[in-house]
Amino acid sequence: MAEARDVVRIPDAKVALSTASVYPESTATAFEIAARLGYDGVEVMVWTDPVSQDIEALRRLSDYHRIPVLAVHAPCLLITQRVWSTDPWTKLQRARAAAEKLGASTVVVHPPFRWQRQYARDFVDGIWRMANETDVRFAVENMYPWRYRDREMLAYAPDWDVTKEDYRHFTIDLSHASTSRTDTLRMVERMGDRLGHVHLADGRGSAKDEHLVPGRGDQPCAEVLEGLARSGFDGHVVIEVNTRRAMSSAEREADLAEALAFTRLHLASASSPSSLSTPSSLRVPRR
Repeated sequence: MAEARDVVRIPDAKVALSTASVYPESTATAFEIAARLGYDGVEVMVWTDPVSQDIEALRRLSDYHRIPVLAVHAPCLLITQRVWSTDPWTKLQRARAAAEKLGASTVVVHPPFRWQRQYARDFVDGIWRMANETDVRFAVENMYPWRYRDREMLAYAPDWDVTKEDYRHFTIDLSHASTSRTDTLRMVERMGDRLGHVHLADGRGSAKDEHLVPGRGDQPCAEVLEGLARSGFDGHVVIEVNTRRAMSSAEREADLAEALAFTRLHLASASSPSSLSTPSSLRVPRR
């Protein structure tokens, strides 16, 4: 008979696939792959794919593949400046409405670009106001300085390091932490019990946002996952990797299967939380 310490605990955190991870394939393909590989759900990246902007189309995909939408990523990228309006608050309102209609618990949002001056001035207070109007979490994501050779541009305001501001919930993106050359474990510690969402990807500290399959860079992906599992983290872990260089759909799917296996392996802990000591940098209390 197995002793209690040998029993693998099933973690509470769900593992989702970002629809961005299948690019240049479609949002619809992401649902299909997520269901086939056994992901718990998807995070919809709202961008130029018309299906990603269509709530009814997303609902039909979710129902058909029996794969829930766990999060909605608001259209905050440079290439999505005209998606769902040019007004950034309208974008967030529509993202919240989409999350509510699709049953998603989280809206992921980037801090404003520095040239969005009025939006940036009102952003922290505005996010609090919107968070108070819904059960959906607005999880603000860490970004990074833009670098070219020996030059650095601070493109985000109030700051790319979102832990410097008072937000109710955070998203940590490990690839962004790598690009910003931040100590990821320290950032997790600063986020504390406000860490509600994880974008899991690896990196090697390049100035380019790499979004490598976990385990292929030098980020502490395994340590973060194991610490979150031990601490009872109940948010979502989203695989958000770059598979654009895959030579075929089969190679892309193999990368996404590898990422899922890595994540499930390191989320599963071999003992109960009370019997393991969790480093203070990874203590994320259950909310």
